[in-house]
Order: sequence, then C-alpha cells, then structure tokens
Amino acid sequence: MEKKTVIFALTSSVGLANEIAARLGIPLGLCDVKHFADGEIMVELGESVRGKNVYIVQSTCNPVSSNLMEVLIAIDACKRASAEHIAVVMPYFGYARQDRKAKPRQPITSKLIAGLLEKAGADRIITMELHATQIQGFFDIPADDISAISIIGSYFKELNLPDVVVVSPDHGGTTRARKLAEILHAPLAIIDKRRPKPNVAEAMNLIGDVNGKTAIMVDDIVDTAGTLTAGIQMLYDKGAVGVYASCVHGVLSGPAIDRLKASNLSGFICTNTICQDEKVPSYPQMRVLSVGPVLGDVIKAMEESKPVSEIVAVYAQER
Repeated sequence: MEKKTVIFALTSSVGLANEIAARLGIPLGLCDVKHFADGEIMVELGESVRGKNVYIVQSTCNPVSSNLMEVLIAIDACKRASAEHIAVVMPYFGYARQDRKAKPRQPITSKLIAGLLEKAGADRIITMELHATQIQGFFDIPADDISAISIIGSYFKELNLPDVVVVSPDHGGTTRARKLAEILHAPLAIIDKRRPKPNVAEAMNLIGDVNGKTAIMVDDIVDTAGTLTAGIQMLYDKGAVGVYASCVHGVLSGPAIDRLKASNLSGFICTNTICQDEKVPSYPQMRVLSVGPVLGDVIKAMEESKPVSEIVAVYAQER
C-alpha cells in the first residue's frame, strides 16, 4: 500500500490525517500549504504522486471557504501531477445545511460544492454523517457517507448508564437517534421544535417519556448550541435525572462553549471530524472520540477492493 497510496493532510485535519496514516501503516505524504498576505492559497506537493491513489484529508470547518479552497487547489495540484485516483476525505462537509431551498431565492450551496469538487478533479468523496443524506445524490462520482454513531454508541455502552432514553433534538435526526437507541437497547424520544431563523431554535414539545431516566441527546452538528441547550432544559423540566449530549461534528461557534458549561450537562461528547484542540482547554469536560480508525479501515477496504459497507458493518458490530 505504501508504494501505491498517499495520504495528504491540509490545514484543518492534520491530527486526524496522522491517525489515518498510522492506521494504514504508511507515512503521511509531504505537502506545503501557504497562505499569502492577500489571501491567496498555494498547495505544493512535496513528493511524486504519478500513478498513485491520493487521499486528501480536510474538513471544511471554520474558516469554511478558505478550507474549501485548499481542497480544490490540492485536487488540482494532484491532477496536474498525474495522480491515478484522487479521493477527498472530508469528515465534516461544510455547507451541508444548505441542501434545499427552504425559502424563495435561496441557493442550494451543497450542490454547488459537489460540482466544484468534481470539476476540480476529485474521483471520490468520503465523508461522515452528512446533515442530509440526499447530498450523496448531488455527486456524479462515488460519495461514501460513513456513520459515526457506532463510535458514540460504544462510548455510552462503556459508561453503563441506568434507565437510558435516547433523544433526537428534532424530527430530522430521528433515524440517527434510532440507530443509537438500537445500539444501547434503549427507548427513543423526540423533541418537536421549530426554527424561526438559522441558529435559533424554539423547543415546543416532547414525544416520549424521560421522567426519572438518563437522557442522551444525539445530533449530527452542534454549532452555537442554541438548539441543544433549549432541548436540555426541556428534558430536565420533563423529569430527566441526567442529560448527556453528543454529536458527530462539534462546530461549537460563538457562545457554544459558554452555553454548554451553563447547561447542567452530565457530559458532552463529540468526535474529531473537526479538530477540538483549541476548545478542549476551555471546556475540559468535553470528551472527543476519534474517527481516525474507521476512516483508515474504509480507505484500506477501498485500496484492497473490498466492500466499504461490510467494513463499516463489522466495525459497528465489534462495538
């Protein structure tokens, strides 16, 4: 694999890329990302990729547009250097929340991003826990959406919490919450809410019973934590004796950390699809789980021409 496969890390995902490379038993590829004073970006490859399978690891988190440009430029550099196959490993797919026209005259930006990645020369996209599964259909190249719920489920199984109920913060996350409930053999509850405008949510009602139970909220993204903290308060008001919150992508913008600290949470869990090194010192109670092993196994399956679905299924069963 070392002779045929190259893993490149861009700015936002160096730590995760190192974990993936270690899982595969190969060194991280050499590349240099430069940001000039006027904002221009240069991605220069430090080794030959001619005839090789290249995996570019980068989550398009904050700064979203800058990180996206790094990916596009890196793809172009690999294509012009005669790479055989170019796959983008984008654990957090930025702009995924703009997947439809919720109002007149709005863009469908996630479709635009899909087109840009294809036009730049990507042959495959590997991502995790897309905000909307239909985004896979925006691509005309293979797009693998890997679930991280088994990783979160494994963590909560080890805690061995009593009287657990899994809670979805909205109707859209019901399928994700049901997967976690099946792993934990726990009942499911759903918060019925409305969102008057972006990053603002108003919790309305609770479908299910949390009285006297330990509630585990699970979502794909926690951004400003407004939705999350409103839901936490509702669960305590409904009689929950403890509330844990979990997500795959901890965006944690603006007041998110302060809101989480003030929310009386029993624990907050996210993954490292987005690097949390800068936020952990200010919120040491946060537990960050690694998705590096599963992404490494997915890449290995692709390199060995094995079904990705079987690898992910085995990974979930083992946990």
